[in-house]
Amino acid sequence: SLPSTSPFTFRKLAGCTLFITGASRGIGKAIALKAAKDGANIVIAAKTAEPHPTLPGTIYTAAEEIEAAGGKALPCIVNVREEQQIINAVEKAVKTFGGIDILVNNASAISLTGTLETATKKVNLMMDVNVRGTYLTSKACLPHLRKSKNPHILNLSPPMNLNPMWFKNHCAYTISKYGMSMCVLGMAEEFRGEVAVNALWPKTAIHTAAMDMLGGAGIEKQCRKTDILADAAYCILTKPKTFTGNFIIDEVLLREEGVKDFDIYAIAPGHPLIPDFFLDEKKLSGSQQEGADGAKVKTESAAAKPSGPVAETFRAIQGAMTEEYVRSTQGVFQFELSGEGGGTWYIDLKTKGGSVGFGKPPVTADVVMSMSSADFVKMFTGKLKPTLAFMSGKLRIKGNMALAIKLEKMLSQLNSKL
Repeated sequence: SLPSTSPFTFRKLAGCTLFITGASRGIGKAIALKAAKDGANIVIAAKTAEPHPTLPGTIYTAAEEIEAAGGKALPCIVNVREEQQIINAVEKAVKTFGGIDILVNNASAISLTGTLETATKKVNLMMDVNVRGTYLTSKACLPHLRKSKNPHILNLSPPMNLNPMWFKNHCAYTISKYGMSMCVLGMAEEFRGEVAVNALWPKTAIHTAAMDMLGGAGIEKQCRKTDILADAAYCILTKPKTFTGNFIIDEVLLREEGVKDFDIYAIAPGHPLIPDFFLDEKKLSGSQQEGADGAKVKTESAAAKPSGPVAETFRAIQGAMTEEYVRSTQGVFQFELSGEGGGTWYIDLKTKGGSVGFGKPPVTADVVMSMSSADFVKMFTGKLKPTLAFMSGKLRIKGNMALAIKLEKMLSQLNSKL
């Protein structure tokens, strides 16, 4: 999908051996397939050997696709939490292909939950996979990378950004991803002149199985394909090893490389895109544009005046409510609203018939959402996407995340009636 005139179309990864963690699906597999077209050797270091009940792909189905694309594949069962499995796979890769030229640390775990809502086992998972797994895989590969002519380590991790908004809603996840980025900072300097170490991160949300789970049905329209990260990774991995210590955003790099048409990467060309985490400058269009501090910019001055007070919005929700919403949602939502018309409100989509009202709900809430009353009105009238509100820190969520995600689907149905 890269333009034929682009300089990196002619740089090849033929014969190079890539060790990619989490390559059985998603971004890892997309990077693998891009390299496979050049005739590269791909070590698929992932833990899915048996078909997953909800997630597509195994290390063996990925191997078939890589071979079909023109590469050579070595599927290895690797849970990056297990150091011996990493070491065994590295040894097998060297024995099979003669060495390792590129390591892509793609395996990652995510839980977008607050400190009190994050179970210890989830904290351990994120720290073990994201930080420790990246560190140990790099450590195991480095002796072999140092023997390569043009070695690279590429971590799928964000630029370091200490804006508190990226910590307050999902502190453990943020720490774990920044841990991967700190590996880039440290190892790039430690192995300068020997091994290139860089980070790659998307400007917008990328459509993967994980994003489907986080965002629910319909989220894909607000995402780009994994191809954009595969193309950006290809750019980085074909640069000389002197290109090191960089925190690269996919779109920024591809524009520098001459790509002009980004519709080719969109799931739904022309549809507004969700900005990814950890990037303050969200250059979106129209009413979804925001300043670096999360404040609305002048293009949205009209939206600062809600179309009606909070009470009116709740009355409209009550009028639009149906048994179908109650049956399909089965959740009680509590809203803690600040500003004019604020206070505690609720929507009960669990009890027969459903209800809304001021004060605490008649039964314990499954989800508690905190936001300004102005943003609440915008969210329920289709002017502010819940996903965008959450990612930009305007909406804080406690409780059942799966139910919170259902709310977005319900809103899309309600908006036409409100």
